[in-house]
Amino acid sequence: MFRKVLVANRGEIAVRVMRACEELNVGTVAIYSEADKDSGHVRYADEAYNVGPARAADSYLDHEAVIEAARKADADAIHPGYGFLAENAEFASKVEDAEGITWIGPSADAMESLGEKTKARTIMSEADVPIVPGTTDPVTEPEEVKTFGEEHGYPIAIKAEGGGGGRGMKVVWDESEVEDQLESAKREGEAYFDNDSVYLERYLEQPRHIEVQILADQHGNVRHLGERDCSLQRRHQKVIEEGPSAALTDELREKIGEAARQGVAAADYTNAGTVEFLVEEEPGRDGPLGPETNFYFLEVNTRIQVEHTVTEEITGIDIVKRQIRIAAGEEIDFEQDEVEIDGHAMEFRINAENAANDFAPATGGTLETYDPPGGIGVRLDDALRQGDELVTDYDSMIAKLIVWGEDRDECIERSLRALREYDIEGIPTVIPFHRLMLTDEEFVRSTHTTKYLDEELDQSRIEEAQEQWGGDTGDGAGEDEESVEREFTVEVNGKRFEVELEEHGAPAIPTGGDGGTSQAASPPQPTGSSSGSGSAAVEGDGETVDAEMQGTILDIEVEVGDEVAAGDVLVVLEAMKMENDIVASRGGTVSDIAVDEGESVDMGDTLVVLE
Repeated sequence: MFRKVLVANRGEIAVRVMRACEELNVGTVAIYSEADKDSGHVRYADEAYNVGPARAADSYLDHEAVIEAARKADADAIHPGYGFLAENAEFASKVEDAEGITWIGPSADAMESLGEKTKARTIMSEADVPIVPGTTDPVTEPEEVKTFGEEHGYPIAIKAEGGGGGRGMKVVWDESEVEDQLESAKREGEAYFDNDSVYLERYLEQPRHIEVQILADQHGNVRHLGERDCSLQRRHQKVIEEGPSAALTDELREKIGEAARQGVAAADYTNAGTVEFLVEEEPGRDGPLGPETNFYFLEVNTRIQVEHTVTEEITGIDIVKRQIRIAAGEEIDFEQDEVEIDGHAMEFRINAENAANDFAPATGGTLETYDPPGGIGVRLDDALRQGDELVTDYDSMIAKLIVWGEDRDECIERSLRALREYDIEGIPTVIPFHRLMLTDEEFVRSTHTTKYLDEELDQSRIEEAQEQWGGDTGDGAGEDEESVEREFTVEVNGKRFEVELEEHGAPAIPTGGDGGTSQAASPPQPTGSSSGSGSAAVEGDGETVDAEMQGTILDIEVEVGDEVAAGDVLVVLEAMKMENDIVASRGGTVSDIAVDEGESVDMGDTLVVLE
């Protein structure tokens, strides 16, 4: 077993991994950015290392900084959690090549073969796993899309090779949209996954999203731990996950589970993973879907999933601990027929968003009240405590509520009770939305599809739920407070440490400047963009064009010196799974561009200056 594991992630998943390590008597190391220096995962770890400024590309995504932190800490393994570098085959390969450090996850080769969707489709097809009609080679030209449409019909899904969670996927409804949607999918693939390769699939209009949890060891053993139903989605982002699926007969779930196990075995895959399928729904069906129902391989997530907790609750198997043990060379010690599904579980993503305002993410705030629920069958995965400042530089999910019941009805009732108990004040959350869904007829009957929230649900019901159960969401803007930092060098038992002390709300600490003048100690400024005042200086005296929401810069359509007219697109900003064109409100000359492609921005940040 390992001595010390560095968790290359943040927030609730970092704490989740650290808890598993602690139960295995393994030391834990956190990494953090400047924005996360006071975050919960830093408090929980045995030791922590700063890896850079708030911008993820300069901290959590910096390969060398993360590996160097592991070396400094003398960690002998790295666990990536999910997101960030979890499915980055290049980073996994670097860890595998680093002397004395083990990668807790599938091999880089397996990640590359299954992470790139066209390769994964080929592997699954050769293993006799049904796949959605589509291409097994990347497409580059609009004519290839049009030819596919002539053969298979519209709509067509254009998907980024490295995509997931709806990013890098565009739907083409007719031939007139081919050029724009192809370019958009390639652009998102490049921005988010550093890979502009895309492929095509027939777009299923009313599917269910069913995924199977897999564990595979280095001794040839592959087990599936049952399925999860993730059909309640918004813009292809999962909202509520549950298991087992109430929409499947036992015969169909066994077919899907065996297909997943068969495909993973053919890929020579190890560690934890999730095989995702689309299952064709039958409108107006009476009873669950039978074994004759069509299902198709979608993709393999070569990492731990956000919703792994659902499977843990209904199987009693700690998936994260199994990941660590498999990476340490241990063999899976149970047979497939020993996996038993007990009861029903649901996971609710607690996002700092206002569902009534198109799920707009909070732009700041303090957890003035944080009182999570408890009781039998209630689990809370978080990294929060009352008084914490909301960090807005990353994903909006702040916690996960997982509820177990003896059956689905009890799980729903217990979930309603737990959500009523969950008291958060100071920031908006989607708790009112979750309460609404648990009383929604389609969801309760489990007849909803992945399109239900986007195309069928009456949005006024979300507004009513937010008004009724929203509580005090705060204004998202904390009061400015003076803070003073001082740096010290200290020695403890002969070991040298650099220590920073920070004091909030106090007068400036005198520094004994020339002539007796006192001035506040100036904290060191991180390089690169960060939250707060660390944004780049803006040049020019003209009209500024600012970000209307938090997001990521996908494309810059202008250059300094360009003449633009009112309505011209200046910047393409991705926010909440959608591309947003930022346009000029008047004509003028571009005198300054304050952002770069791939940069994260906050609401109000200046993007372009026009004169």
